[in-house]
Amino acid sequence: MKAFKFIFLLILVPFFACSSQTSDNKQAGTAEVSSDKIEAYYFHFTARCTTCKTIEASAKENLETLYPNQYKQGLITFQSVNLEEASSKPLADRLGISGQTLLIVKGDKKINLTNEGFMYAVVKPEKFKEIINEKVDGLMAQ
Repeated sequence: MKAFKFIFLLILVPFFACSSQTSDNKQAGTAEVSSDKIEAYYFHFTARCTTCKTIEASAKENLETLYPNQYKQGLITFQSVNLEEASSKPLADRLGISGQTLLIVKGDKKINLTNEGFMYAVVKPEKFKEIINEKVDGLMAQ
């Protein structure tokens, strides 16, 4: 039974757990954003599975833990965005988001961590934390 759950989480959940993702997989530019601030967004729908909620909570906690000073100063932010609310449409349109997405943005750089979130947030949270750390450190160095 444990093996079945593990296989289900690793293979099926990333592909079938939630709605479609944006087609931008890793990085894509958006000319409208220009800033030294790093913004993390978790786009979701109203109905959410446990994995979706875990990705959101884990991403936020990792940012707060890894970058406490920057987070307190507002240099790194995290925002949960419900795509079914009308107020989220301009932001989703500006960033090219159409579905469940974990996105880190700095200026014109976007890093989509949705797949990594589904693969690691539940079964390997330390790996997920390492990936977030690597990606944010890379953005901070730019």
